[in-house]
Amino acid sequence: MSNSTLILLPVAAFFILMLGIGFYIQKKSADAKAANFSKEYFIGGRSLGGFVLAMTLVATYSSVSSFMSGPGTAWDRGYGWVYYASTQVVAAFIVLGVLGKKMAVVGRKVDAVTVIDIIRARYHSELLANFCALVIVVFFTTTMLGQFIGGAQIFASVTGLDYKLGLLIFAVVVVVYTTVGGFNAVAITDTICAMVMVVGMCLLAGVIIIKGGGLANITAHIAQVSADAKASGVGHEMLSPYAEVAGIATLPIQLYITQWMLCGFTTLGLPQSNVRCLAYKDTKSVHQAMIYGTIVVGAMMVGMHLIGVLSRGVLTTLPEGASTDAVIPTVIVEYMHPLIAGLVIIGPLAATMSTISSLLIAGSSAIVKDMYLHHKEAKNEEPDQKFVGKISIAVTGLMGIAAILLAIYPPDIIVWINMFSFGGLQTVFFWTLLFGMFWKKANKEGATAAAIGGLAVYCVTMALKIKLSTFHNIILGVGSALILFIIFNNFGKAIDEKTGRTFFPETYDD
Repeated sequence: MSNSTLILLPVAAFFILMLGIGFYIQKKSADAKAANFSKEYFIGGRSLGGFVLAMTLVATYSSVSSFMSGPGTAWDRGYGWVYYASTQVVAAFIVLGVLGKKMAVVGRKVDAVTVIDIIRARYHSELLANFCALVIVVFFTTTMLGQFIGGAQIFASVTGLDYKLGLLIFAVVVVVYTTVGGFNAVAITDTICAMVMVVGMCLLAGVIIIKGGGLANITAHIAQVSADAKASGVGHEMLSPYAEVAGIATLPIQLYITQWMLCGFTTLGLPQSNVRCLAYKDTKSVHQAMIYGTIVVGAMMVGMHLIGVLSRGVLTTLPEGASTDAVIPTVIVEYMHPLIAGLVIIGPLAATMSTISSLLIAGSSAIVKDMYLHHKEAKNEEPDQKFVGKISIAVTGLMGIAAILLAIYPPDIIVWINMFSFGGLQTVFFWTLLFGMFWKKANKEGATAAAIGGLAVYCVTMALKIKLSTFHNIILGVGSALILFIIFNNFGKAIDEKTGRTFFPETYDD
């Protein structure tokens, strides 16, 4: 049996398991979906427990870059990149700790199924709600494109399959199980994916330490590489938190600050993450998820990037013409038994699949729930749940197919958009949600100006490569959105009493 076949065996078993879960969930939840399809399909009937909530957040937050680009850059720059990546440890804790309880309480009061439902109930603005829904569809589709490309590339490089064939096999599996199973299937498969990622990371770490002759030997080699770089001025000083090249910091303090924003505090503005706040069943669950999620995110983000650095003790140079993205695939192929390699490759595939599935469900809900069903409600028409089911499945499938087609022949503009999609989402949703939840005076004029104007500033400055020193453009996007929110908030009306009692009951006397 060839090495490629041995690698494919565990991967094929994993794919079959994912598909089986999707169809099983579809059959099991048929009655609940018949009663209220959108609530069951898009948020799983608000039934997530603490462990599943934590794992689905972890899996959504992790992506193919967690296994390829990040560790590859750490291989090149050293421990500084591990420090840089550690800012992501707080993501699950912040999302659930800041928004978790209040979004859940408000969501139940207004029967919210999506983040857009919350925004519409808070600001009573069709312009803002529809703009936010459009932003979700556009940026989610392009983000999925990047995940499909990255997942297919690592799948093809390790298995030896053609890129397009690998893309179709890998993409069809994730689109099918997400489409037929809905949110519950995504939650369960995300949980499995998160556990598989941790197992894959541990296997990878074990092989690297063994092949590198132990941690002491690997560390001595990295120290020598760093000393040589400092003496010659060529390459990064791998032991420095600033990863200097010829005395110049490639990781200046400004990048650390903006990383804390982009992958830390402003993750509050990622709809694919904060929609989980609408899906858990009780307070105990969210408290458990904050602990579990922080531990696993920390282990994943710090662990994988540390593995990237330690890989330098095994893989001293890259294959000719290869980028740092090839570090982990190369280690897997060259230093692992094919069956073990097949198990390890499931890790990055699981990270990619879980991210795509979450984006698919959230993107589909923006079209079906936030546009179509809201239109029916505005006309006081009762939607046919069977028809809602059909269009929900159709929209989810079509979004996935569109991303697959773009991934086969990706135009440059789509790849460019994907690079700043997370920053764009955070610019639009961060202040809109944070002020909406916790500032009683926030109104639709301020929120609309911040969302539209902030995104415009962010996109234009990214396109024209306008920067504030060495800060990432998220500073300009979120900063301008804040200024616009405060200015235009002065021109709007205060919220009505009904909305105030819904979102800020503590300020009203019974």
